[in-house]
Amino acid sequence: MTAPPHPALPREVRIIGGQWKRSKLAVADAPGLRPTPDRVRETLFNWLGQDLSGWRCLDAFAGSGALGFEAASRGAADVVLLERDRRLAARLNEAKLRLNAAQLRVEATDAMAWMARCPADAFELVFVDPPFDVPLVEPALVLARRLVVPQGFVYVEAGHALPSDVPASQGLKLHRQGRAGAVHFHLLQRVGPT
Repeated sequence: MTAPPHPALPREVRIIGGQWKRSKLAVADAPGLRPTPDRVRETLFNWLGQDLSGWRCLDAFAGSGALGFEAASRGAADVVLLERDRRLAARLNEAKLRLNAAQLRVEATDAMAWMARCPADAFELVFVDPPFDVPLVEPALVLARRLVVPQGFVYVEAGHALPSDVPASQGLKLHRQGRAGAVHFHLLQRVGPT
């Protein structure tokens, strides 16, 4: 018996809101790459508010860059995209140039190592969306929590719902959560000191 075919991933995703609304980002055919669906991004940015003017954002495990570009399109002042795959990082830089996105910086690096050496309280929002087949969500949460300012947000996307005790054990509280197909998404907020 053969395994059922996996649904094809989109070849591109569109930016939903802000100055680059309807602009498209290419999606490479790469192992583990799974861009955040349009409706999930729309829900997330409804939760955050449409205007991120002045925010500093980190898109760890950037992949297609959909989350980071969406934040920049909505006014974020400084957006760092981390992508270990150099081919994907080059595509992100191409999109940055095409959109003239001066507030974006692409780093071809390992997200966990980069976050471990980044100064604390550096961002208002950190996106954590690692490949589903690698157990990185909880270790990445430890690092992300240190990087967000007090009351800052950590967005987490995973193939399963976070266990209810995980946010609190990391000094975070669950602000909102949702599910779209196999994607579980959570918006957490930092509580307490660094």
